[in-house]
Amino acid sequence: MAKKALVGVVLTAAAAVVLSGCAGGSGADDPSNTIDGEVKGDIKVVTWRTDLVSDGTFDKYAEAFNEVYPDVNVTFEGITDYAGEMKTRMSTTNYGDVIGIPDIQSDQYEQFLEPLGQTTDFEDTYRFLGSSAYEGTQYGIAFGGNANGVVYNKKVFEEAGVTALPTTEDEWLDALQKVKDNTEAVPMYTNYKDGWPLTQSFGNLGSITDDVEAPATMAADPAPWTEGTDVYAIDGLLFDTVAAGLTEADPLTTNWEQSKVDLATGKIATMTLGSWAISQMQAAAEDNGGSADDIGFFAFPATVDGTQFSVVGGDYNLAISKHSKAKAAAWAWIQWVAADSGYTEAQGMVSSVIDKPLPENLTAFEEAGVELMEVDRAGEAPLREIGDSAQIDLYGPLYRQKLVDIARGAAAGDKESAFAELNEKWGAAVNG
Repeated sequence: MAKKALVGVVLTAAAAVVLSGCAGGSGADDPSNTIDGEVKGDIKVVTWRTDLVSDGTFDKYAEAFNEVYPDVNVTFEGITDYAGEMKTRMSTTNYGDVIGIPDIQSDQYEQFLEPLGQTTDFEDTYRFLGSSAYEGTQYGIAFGGNANGVVYNKKVFEEAGVTALPTTEDEWLDALQKVKDNTEAVPMYTNYKDGWPLTQSFGNLGSITDDVEAPATMAADPAPWTEGTDVYAIDGLLFDTVAAGLTEADPLTTNWEQSKVDLATGKIATMTLGSWAISQMQAAAEDNGGSADDIGFFAFPATVDGTQFSVVGGDYNLAISKHSKAKAAAWAWIQWVAADSGYTEAQGMVSSVIDKPLPENLTAFEEAGVELMEVDRAGEAPLREIGDSAQIDLYGPLYRQKLVDIARGAAAGDKESAFAELNEKWGAAVNG
C-alpha cells in the first residue's frame, strides 16, 4: 500500500482517539528494562509502511542494524489500516515494541509510551519534536519529515510554455491556463473521490503569512475565511482553480493510484501534496517509460515580502511501547533508523536529524530561495476543538468537497457565500 504522510504535513482526517488501558506490564515491571539499559533482545516494529515490509527493505535495514547491534532480533509487521487497527491494539498491552504514534491525545502519551527524556535535551539534534512531546517530555522521534507544496510534471510545464514557477495565485492560474490551452494534460487534479488528498494543502497553514503560530492564530480568529489569512488562500486557491475549469472534468471518478501514473506520464500537470509524494511519482515515471527527472516540486504559490515559505513537519513519530521488554533495543533502533538507515534519503524526505542535508528532490527549493519553516503544533488541539464544535472537518475532505461542488456548479452558492457560511459556523464556535 502506498504511503500517505500524516502528522503536520500530511494531516490525518481522524479525530484524536480516546483510549483506556493500564500503564503497567511485564516490560515496565523490570527495573533494568530502561532505554539506557543493555541493547539486546527481541523487538517488533509495527509500521504503516506495508510496502517496505513486503519488498524486503526493512529486512535490509535490520541486517545493517545488526552489524552495530548484533544482540537484537528485529521483526516487522505492516498494517494496512494502521490508524484504525492501532486504536484497538492500544487498548491492550500488545501493540509492538516500536510503533508510529497514532492519533492519540498527547496527555495520554505517558499511559502508552516510554518517555525518552526532556524535550530540551533533543532540540539541538532533531527536528519535528513538538508533535510527540507533552509538558516538556519527549515521547517520539519523527521517522523523517515532509515539506508542503505542489508536485508537478516538468515536461508538461515546458510544453505549455510555463517558463517560471508560480509564486502567487494569479501566476498559478495563468500557468494552469497555459497548460489547458497548450497541452492535453489536466492542469490540476483534485483527487476529490479519494478525499484525503484534498486535505494535503491544509499543511501549508502558516506559509502564506509566515506565521509559525498559525494553528493558534486560526483557532482564535472568528472569521478565518477572510482575505489575507492562510486558510483563505489555501481554500481560495482550490475554489478558484476549480471555478476556472482547470481541474479534472468529473471529480466523482478520480483515482489516487492511477493519478500517480497520470502525473508521471504527463496526463496531469500538478497536484497539491507533500514532498513525500515525489518519490512515488518518480517511481511511477520510471515504471512507465519516463524519467524521475520529469517530476518536480515547488512551494505553495504565495509570497511574503519577496520570500516563499514551505511548512515542514514530521511524518509518524517513532515511539517505544510502555510494555516493551527490550526498551533499550527499541530506542537504539529508533535512533539508528533516524540517523543511519538511509530511509529519508531513499524516500526523498527531510531528515529529522538537523545536521542532515535536504534531500535531492528539494534542492529546487534552495535554488529558489524557499525558506523552510516549522509551525508550532501546540495550537492544533484548540484548532481541532473549534473545528469539531463548528462541524467543519479541517483535517478531513468533506467541506473541501463541498467547495469543489460549489465551484464547479454542482451545488448552490459561490465563493463569497461559501466562505461566509464557514465563517459564520466558525465564529459561533470561537465565541460560543
